[in-house]
Amino acid sequence: QVQLVESGGGLVQAEGSLRLSCAASGSIFSINAMGWYRQAPGKQREWVAAISSSGATNYADSVKGRFTISRDDAKKTVYLQVNTLKPEDTAVYYCYLDGSISWNSPTSRYWGQGTQVAVSS
Repeated sequence: QVQLVESGGGLVQAEGSLRLSCAASGSIFSINAMGWYRQAPGKQREWVAAISSSGATNYADSVKGRFTISRDDAKKTVYLQVNTLKPEDTAVYYCYLDGSISWNSPTSRYWGQGTQVAVSS
């Protein structure tokens, strides 16, 4: 009952920027955290950033200082501002939501469909 729809990916030159969006919909009782992973072809999925229910943020070392995660509670949307992009940032970026759909249900992880970010040198 939770759907995450991503947008904002695209092709950009090195040093450029994008703003990725992930809009949540459906039945959501509570949210523990939202965040982003990315996966480049032939590589393992890599955690990128997360924002907790309190607003605390965490970043992978590889993106710290360049990426910023934020959210808009009214729009139920999480964002990832990606700046100073490098070719190695090229990947499919997936957002996730850690939450529950009822008061007594365990927390589950819900995934977006992914959005492609391609950075040219």
